[in-house]
Amino acid sequence: MSEAPKTRPDHDPSCQDDYDSESLPVEAARARILDNLQPLRGYEQVALRSALGRILAQDIHSPVAVPHGTNSAMDGYALAGSDLPADGNRELCIAGTAWAGRPYPQALQPGECVRIFTGAILPDGADTVVIQERAERRDDTLIIDNSTRSGDNVRAAGEDIAKGARVMAAGTRLQPAELGLLASLGLGEITVRRRLRVAFFSTGDELRSIGEPLEPGMIYDSNRYTLFGMLERLGCELIDMGVVRDTPEATDTAFREAADCADVLITSGGVSVGEADYVKTTLEALGEVGFWKVAMKPGRPLAFGRISDCVFFGLPGNPVSVMVTFYQFVQPALRKLMGEAVTDPITVRARCQSGLKKRPGRFEFQRGILSQGDDGELNVHKTGAQGSGILTSMSHANCFILLPVEASGIEPGDWVDVQPFHGLV
Repeated sequence: MSEAPKTRPDHDPSCQDDYDSESLPVEAARARILDNLQPLRGYEQVALRSALGRILAQDIHSPVAVPHGTNSAMDGYALAGSDLPADGNRELCIAGTAWAGRPYPQALQPGECVRIFTGAILPDGADTVVIQERAERRDDTLIIDNSTRSGDNVRAAGEDIAKGARVMAAGTRLQPAELGLLASLGLGEITVRRRLRVAFFSTGDELRSIGEPLEPGMIYDSNRYTLFGMLERLGCELIDMGVVRDTPEATDTAFREAADCADVLITSGGVSVGEADYVKTTLEALGEVGFWKVAMKPGRPLAFGRISDCVFFGLPGNPVSVMVTFYQFVQPALRKLMGEAVTDPITVRARCQSGLKKRPGRFEFQRGILSQGDDGELNVHKTGAQGSGILTSMSHANCFILLPVEASGIEPGDWVDVQPFHGLV
């Protein structure tokens, strides 16, 4: 392990320094945030078709068995296993037909069978289905061999879900498969947690909204749009407060308004040490806020705390830093507030095709493109320049390349840990 370089004693550590003894490790910062949060209260009943993406508020126990009755898994002929021949062939009488949704109404007698279709309920006296490809029909007579075993090609009642069994836990995010599963139980309304209300704004006199003219030194605000996209995909109720100017009065007003109407406030910019950054002083006056430096790149400065009952996250101003800190810290926190079960993102090992520059001292989230080679091996290469202001590095990427604190650079062909974006949303 390489020794981390020390900062010079004649200045405070800055974002240009790779080592800072006062910076929190990434995992410690994430744990500190999650340990200080509890799911918010509040529930609502919604129709099943309105439940996509919502968080289940209570366990779901099945009111019915699935399948409801013992049925055929294949098209064929239903019969008693005791009528199967031990060797050779046997002839059975075809007594009728069992359709899906229209069962054969009588019990089978020894030596009888019925034509049956997939999903049809087995008649009384039947426990086995011989698939049609392994039987020969001659008028009302069926000839079978000994290739089928008793109980073959049958789905028992409750085989998928027993009546009363827990099929879904509170905290589950309802995706298409979950909607289908709930529909199969006959549930038309579901109790879900209320949506999380999230206010967000950007700070900076240099920022302009789309549609406004750009004067010299001005830039368009992109952070509110990336935040909008990430929050919308989580299913939050959004309050876009626009761009807040760098004055104590404007900052104070914005924070008070957000605390009055939102569960969470997210800001971008204004958490560094600049003279025009009023976020810190405002929050110290209004709430309980911790300002941290996290040993990571991009995105070292991070603020977390509360203004009354409103949870606060102060993110850096650079566009890539906003997205990285959101995915690594804010998103798991919001999921916990929503009542969702929080799990670590999936990571995979891939062979790096690019040389990656890095100095020991900070955990780095470089942006990469993950692909699978013809040999089945996972490969990754960087998206290009990795500056925290280069938003195209996120647009072109489909993963983070995870470089631990002690790493001192990656050579082409080295193995690296990769965090695919699809595991973050």
